[in-house]
Amino acid sequence: MSITTQAELAGMQKASEAVALTLKSMRNYAQPGMSTAELDEFGRAALESFGAKSAPKLTYGFPGWTCISVNNEIAHGIPTKRRVLQEGDLVNVDVSAELDGFWADNGGSFVLGQDIHQHQVLVDASKDILKIAIANIHGGVKIADIGGLIEAEAKRRGYRVIKNLTGHGIGRNLHEEPHSIANYYDKYNKTRFKKNSVVAIETFISTKATWAYENGDGWTLTAKDGSFVAQHEHTIMVTDGEPLIFTKDNDIWN
Repeated sequence: MSITTQAELAGMQKASEAVALTLKSMRNYAQPGMSTAELDEFGRAALESFGAKSAPKLTYGFPGWTCISVNNEIAHGIPTKRRVLQEGDLVNVDVSAELDGFWADNGGSFVLGQDIHQHQVLVDASKDILKIAIANIHGGVKIADIGGLIEAEAKRRGYRVIKNLTGHGIGRNLHEEPHSIANYYDKYNKTRFKKNSVVAIETFISTKATWAYENGDGWTLTAKDGSFVAQHEHTIMVTDGEPLIFTKDNDIWN
């Protein structure tokens, strides 16, 4: 969407606050021995406290309120009672929701407890690269150039990017134009970021793989080679200068 009124700006800020604070509270609540279903139920209650509705459930009938992916799962992990979190797990929580007709999306990977498997450097790379990408976005910038920047920053750190998972436009629906804000330079994408548009920018930084595959449950995406992937995502409004980060309340920079 393109924000044209103060009411639209306020609506996006309110929806974004709901997902950002829900994500932050879920990260703080997560602990070893807890099932992903229990963590998801906590997220459901948090969203409802804001009057927000789960976007993946509302839009796609996803079998959970939030997406929780663990270790080798890249995205769209289904919360279950069988999946129990362990010390040192690489956990990704992706929270998206609708509130009063506005939609926002926010995600982040983190290491649960002590970093016994040395995943923190990957997590740090993902959120650092997202910060760099967002800082370079303004009206008129080519989407492909931001993708190239993300890929170059990943390579500089010894990582790769997942090419079939992308950021996207958002605002009045979960997914809007531009539908592909890739993590690599797509020479065929001539689209530019537009001032006042709302987009969800996300990084998918991988230890080895460049492609995500559905694992057989209809939702969860993994790499065939067992790669680990860290993802971070913010909903922003493009301006002539520094973007307005709607979901900054989850403090993923820290």
